[in-house]
Amino acid sequence: MELDPTLDLILERTVNAPRHLLFQCWTEEKHLPHFFVPRPHKVTHCRLDPRVGGVFETTFDVDGQEMQNNGVYLEVIENEKLVFTDTYTEGWKPAPDPFMTAIVLFEDADSGKTKYTAIARHRSAEKADAHKAMGFYDGWGTVVTQLEEYAQGLMK
Repeated sequence: MELDPTLDLILERTVNAPRHLLFQCWTEEKHLPHFFVPRPHKVTHCRLDPRVGGVFETTFDVDGQEMQNNGVYLEVIENEKLVFTDTYTEGWKPAPDPFMTAIVLFEDADSGKTKYTAIARHRSAEKADAHKAMGFYDGWGTVVTQLEEYAQGLMK
């Protein structure tokens, strides 16, 4: 995959959990609310259908404000890759003002760990810059830390 530094924001981390478990956390409704937004914000609703064209819908509570994020999966490779976007909604309906496409990669690392890569791909440099200014690295970094903690709890 060719990345464009003007459009793509990238976060890489080694996570102390196996990739199959991280993939499960990302693709099952019972798990996603436990890590998907930085605390104290929370996911109040999610609907996931992890297949090409399936829905990826989340609703957040951010400081008392409800925020909806509706989209679809573009690619799903079990235990390896998830691609979802808000460019389309259920039934391949075009969204009026899309923000980004997310790519999450899971690769084996030593000792049962996972090389975790999250990419936020934007339509313009302005949207990428706005996402960076919103705190992409801190926010997505917090999410992966919460994901690691949650996954480790599932391993016990």
